[in-house]
Amino acid sequence: MAGRLEGKHAVVTAAGQGIGRAIAASFIDEGAMVFASDADYGKLEGLRQAKKARLDVLSSKDVEAYAGQVGEIDILVNVAGFVHHGTVLDCSEQDWDFSFDLNVKSMHRTIRAFLPGMLARAQRQGTSGSIINLSSGASSLKGAPNRYVYGATKAAVIGLTKSVAIDFIDKNIRCNAICPGTVHSPSWEARVEEMGRSMGGKEKAMEMFVARQPMGRVGRPAEIAALAIYLASDESAFTTGTAIPIDGGWTL
Repeated sequence: MAGRLEGKHAVVTAAGQGIGRAIAASFIDEGAMVFASDADYGKLEGLRQAKKARLDVLSSKDVEAYAGQVGEIDILVNVAGFVHHGTVLDCSEQDWDFSFDLNVKSMHRTIRAFLPGMLARAQRQGTSGSIINLSSGASSLKGAPNRYVYGATKAAVIGLTKSVAIDFIDKNIRCNAICPGTVHSPSWEARVEEMGRSMGGKEKAMEMFVARQPMGRVGRPAEIAALAIYLASDESAFTTGTAIPIDGGWTL
């Protein structure tokens, strides 16, 4: 099928690379008008047909101003996040605060800023709006070694998602969370490089990640984007408040 998002307006944060970029590109291919943002504007280069902007999701002022510029939308995809490595003993108060600010509060900022316009557009057009939050298999779904604060933030994302879903279930707004496992992305490659320095090489670190995957491989950004298309489209009109694993069986 093609044109599954025809006529829809979508905002995608952290669209410069990895999962965010794959989602933005796939939405464009499906006919959506995409507002792609990233803290590093240069990473958005090459996203043809997207309306690009630099956005610091850690700033409520910037998010509110951006929402005012973009206007009413149908789809909001919250991708921005950070993976902290370590246990509770490795997590300083600064690490905790930064992780929750970027991984959770940024979603509060964007949802609060864009939701009024989404509600107005859905009511006027008789359509439904879709909010999609990137959580993780490492969350309330599964504990993962050395993902203490990351897992806590991604569990909070699931709670946030369900809360928004129930509060606006009768207002034609849906809210769902995507929970990926390990996905081949620039951020994952950076973690492999970092872990490789203490494990005797990048190859050993990569083998460790692959070994924990029941399917014997890590995921691809395009596979996460395919799920995002479904959740953004009218095909998922009866789906809200879910936390959907897409992890090659990692959380089984």
